[in-house]
Amino acid sequence: MRIARIIALVVIGIAILWGGYFIYQDSLTTPYVPIEKHQAFKWKTFAIPESITFAGERIPLDDPEVRERLDRELHINTYYNSNTIFVIKRANRWFEQIEAVLKEQGVPDDFKYLAVIESNLMNGRSHKGAVGFWQLLEPTAKELGLEVTTQVDERFDPIKSTYAACKYLKKAYARFDNWTNVAASYNMGMYGLHKQLVEQDVDSYYDLWLNEETARYVFRIIALKIIMEDPETYGYDIPRHQLYQAPELRLLEVKESIPDLVTFSIAQGINFKILKQYNPWLRDKKLTLGKDRSSYTLAIPENPPTTLQYKDLGVPDSLEESRLKMSGEI
Repeated sequence: MRIARIIALVVIGIAILWGGYFIYQDSLTTPYVPIEKHQAFKWKTFAIPESITFAGERIPLDDPEVRERLDRELHINTYYNSNTIFVIKRANRWFEQIEAVLKEQGVPDDFKYLAVIESNLMNGRSHKGAVGFWQLLEPTAKELGLEVTTQVDERFDPIKSTYAACKYLKKAYARFDNWTNVAASYNMGMYGLHKQLVEQDVDSYYDLWLNEETARYVFRIIALKIIMEDPETYGYDIPRHQLYQAPELRLLEVKESIPDLVTFSIAQGINFKILKQYNPWLRDKKLTLGKDRSSYTLAIPENPPTTLQYKDLGVPDSLEESRLKMSGEI
């Protein structure tokens, strides 16, 4: 048995060597065909617009250092292909709603791009605990009037958090009287920016020597503005039908506690996943009203997926029936 195994291994080795010999001989007879210049990958560069503003304020592109910083962010974000594609797609769903709040609150429209660089228009959480489209920390969110509890976190509500961000932005503008400085302060705080302006004896973000994150921050906003206002120039050819659409929703005011949001969802003809999808500020499977909050407004899609199946759960007719079932009264 041992001898047979040795013979088998020898045969396999010879076969491998023989096959390698023919591959080598073939490589000797195959001519090398160099890649022509026109066949190689070519990475296109993009010219910086001759004139551009942020929130109505001119960017000093005559300063070579400022121009280079913008050039860097424009190319980084242009070639951040997959991320920029999905930002453009999501913007079609959210920008109209965000723009309406900014206009109502008297904040320049360009600040919608601040939300883009903060979160990519997604309800994420940073390693520092900042949350939502506007990446608000819990103490800041509460200071700006948002509810943050174990059951409700309004930082995850894209519209309510936009109102909260506007409060900060207007307060910062009252201090700096300059929207570009306001944008920079969103990254490093009002106190931090003020301290640097005083210590360096200048009054403009563009004249400050800052840490890399804040030094790039406003330029990232401007770069995304340039790309998203004219995506085709920067290589993004996204058909209209592929952009994400804002759903049709009905708003349901809830004036009593909901002991089980799963059962409640079914009563509305949806499931819990869909309820969470359109109300991401819900952080638990129950919603309790108290003396400090007499009602909540939930968004329910008008046309939920038709493939939903509730297998043996039944579909209660009303919130009251859901409550009775949960309490065991029926």
